[in-house]
Amino acid sequence: MPTPRKSTKARLIEAALDLFTERGVTETTTKAVAERAKVNEVTLFRNFGNKYRLLLAVIEDSAVFAKLVHALVEKANSQDGVAGFLKQYAKESLHTLDKAPDLVRSIVGEAGNYPIENRLALGKGLSEANRYVSSYLEKAIAKQGLTSNLTSEQTVNLVNFMLMGYFVMQYSCEGFNLWEDQDDFLNSLVDLFLQGSFPEDSVTRKDLDLAIAPEIEIADLPANLVRSLFVKAKKMGKQEYAFVYTLFATGLSLEEISELKRSHLIIDQPHHILCVYGKTARQVILNQWVMGFRYGSKSANPLTQWLKSRQDPESSLFTNKASNAITLVELQNLWQEITADLTTPQGDCPRIEQARQTWCIEMLMRGIELEDLSILSGLKIKQLEAYAQRAKNKAALEVAARLDQKRKD
Repeated sequence: MPTPRKSTKARLIEAALDLFTERGVTETTTKAVAERAKVNEVTLFRNFGNKYRLLLAVIEDSAVFAKLVHALVEKANSQDGVAGFLKQYAKESLHTLDKAPDLVRSIVGEAGNYPIENRLALGKGLSEANRYVSSYLEKAIAKQGLTSNLTSEQTVNLVNFMLMGYFVMQYSCEGFNLWEDQDDFLNSLVDLFLQGSFPEDSVTRKDLDLAIAPEIEIADLPANLVRSLFVKAKKMGKQEYAFVYTLFATGLSLEEISELKRSHLIIDQPHHILCVYGKTARQVILNQWVMGFRYGSKSANPLTQWLKSRQDPESSLFTNKASNAITLVELQNLWQEITADLTTPQGDCPRIEQARQTWCIEMLMRGIELEDLSILSGLKIKQLEAYAQRAKNKAALEVAARLDQKRKD
């Protein structure tokens, strides 16, 4: 049966949510929402009256909060114990906030300009979300046989306040380095709640160790899949080709790529270098070889070719269709377009973080030392130990294959 067409109101709410996420509330115009929903602006005004009434409809849309909270709890609830639940919930919450910094800044910084009914709806939605999360935390506490000094709802509320504070400081301040990185903050957060919320004799050292244990799942991509990504991206366009090349040739995270400017590219023959300015300021070489194929030379590569083709004045390295700086959400969408119809050996769609993992493991297999890789990647040596083990496993398989080939010959 054909999929029923969404109502005009539903399309407007969906378009508004997308644009609020991409640009923030202030920078989103009713005209842009109407164009995204493929209706005229008069239709938007007829249905909602103004932008703030439209924002109210987005906030009151139960599906928005339900989908978000369910996704957070689903991943957190898969962890063992209270420590695992809290850390995974906090980690996924920050990841969600990182996807829409402009929307969060708008809601936090401009809420005073919203009508009272908008603020009431936002408070109601957040309260319902917190209660939903706390019900799962309560089950984790009971399952582990712990006795808490705080109610599960109080714990979730405090965790969320601290997460929001951390997020706001990270995106509003320069030189704010009370924690080495996000993982260090999460470990401190969970450690604080384990020791402050539960009687000392009810929390074992094992609980604390679980909270601070690194949770790294290494899933690098095979060479043939990486090659398919490059081939498909090249057919799609110069920017898509440059984007995939930058991911696999530098090992940068999506957040770092979104912050890159044209001026950050240094041509220092025979290599091209990118300067990264973020939580960890560093320089990284754009590899000419990726998984057995050469994509660059001392004079040109997919990234320099993309920049040479541009006619716009935008300083960002990558742009959207309007020739403005591309956002994290738009980069994520671009990755999804490139990886459509491609699957990993496990049958999943390639995740964008797997590009960085693939780069790290390839560098290790080429012989780089952990200390040097830590400098280039911005990751701690402790974090890279799991990558090193994966690289050793792959190297052992290659040795076994060569020995088997010799026996055959």
